[in-house]
Amino acid sequence: MSTLDLDAPATPTALSVTHDGGVATVRLERPEAANALDRTLWRELRDTFTVLDADPGVRVVVLAGAGKHFCAGIDLSMLGEIQGMAPDGADPGRAREALRRLILDLQDVLTTVERCRVPVLAAIQGVCVGAGLDLAVACDLRYATPRTKFSLKEVDMGLAADVGVLQRLPRIVGEGRAREMAYTCRDVRGPEAETMGLVNACVEADDPEALVAHVQEIARGLAAKSPLAMRGTKHAITYARDHSVADGLDQIATWNASALISEDLTEAVTAFSQGRAPRYAD
Repeated sequence: MSTLDLDAPATPTALSVTHDGGVATVRLERPEAANALDRTLWRELRDTFTVLDADPGVRVVVLAGAGKHFCAGIDLSMLGEIQGMAPDGADPGRAREALRRLILDLQDVLTTVERCRVPVLAAIQGVCVGAGLDLAVACDLRYATPRTKFSLKEVDMGLAADVGVLQRLPRIVGEGRAREMAYTCRDVRGPEAETMGLVNACVEADDPEALVAHVQEIARGLAAKSPLAMRGTKHAITYARDHSVADGLDQIATWNASALISEDLTEAVTAFSQGRAPRYAD
């Protein structure tokens, strides 16, 4: 029985990371394939966001795609490998168990993006379809252009989306809009995506680099704020999304019992009283 090993050495590199102060920009680097997610890119996404999450010098991450498109979904070659996981003669129970483990592993890759402690801002140009949309909704904030095209194509391909979009998208745009996108598989362009709340803003950008520059400017503004307060705020919002109000109130009380009295609070108050911009340690 064949398996898809996501822990094999990553060669060649399918994404890049650059740093500008507290902002790290991660680019999917498969423009010739519209940044479709192959095995290497899945693996490197998890590895990269795990490293960025542990780096105290990283305060915000910008996620973008190289070339004309953000992400065209899962690579067709990988879909072919998945279909070959149960060859003739293989035990069907073990083959299905292996497939379930693979799906859970791919889900964890995108959850790694979501649970990164710092805000992750997606600059989305061109197409953002299938697993590309799964990746986008795992980010904190999303920015697109009028020409950006979002769609969930899984139903038209004879399957149900299974790596996160059906769970996250309804909490972003509402259940009715999410169902309509998933059932019809229709395209949603940037302006409509902004209206429904799928993106935070539809940016008039002449090219992908202008969009990335716009999002990086927003990221620099966030990076200038208290890292401790930003991480606490992100965690509280994500926790509250998945728990009751009472649980969320208890969680933030526990967080602030440990993090409220900090050098960041002192610096914020001091800077305000002195009429200057605060300067926070990593």
